[in-house]
Amino acid sequence: MTIENDIKQDEKIIVKVDSDLEELIPGFLEDWQKETKYMQEAVEKNDYDTIRKMGHNMKGTGGACGFDDITDMGSKLESAAKDMDPDVIRETLGTLSSYLEQVEVVYE
Repeated sequence: MTIENDIKQDEKIIVKVDSDLEELIPGFLEDWQKETKYMQEAVEKNDYDTIRKMGHNMKGTGGACGFDDITDMGSKLESAAKDMDPDVIRETLGTLSSYLEQVEVVYE
């Protein structure tokens, strides 16, 4: 099952993260929200290179921090940008935006 099928409106998405990363996570979440907006603007300009790079970075940082869904969506964005597929990019950005609004981090 993909993350797109898992996200339900107004439901919290719980992500368990190592407590050693507690100081870093709010910054990552804020950056991902900003990057989502930048990518939404980039797709309107057919700037696939920007989307590819940001997707690639999300793929790496998401997994390193315990956000496997961010990794999956970053990978999907990177691939869609390489394919110059604006529909997949827009759909994934919508899912990413919803995810970031609903995610709740629990530190362990």
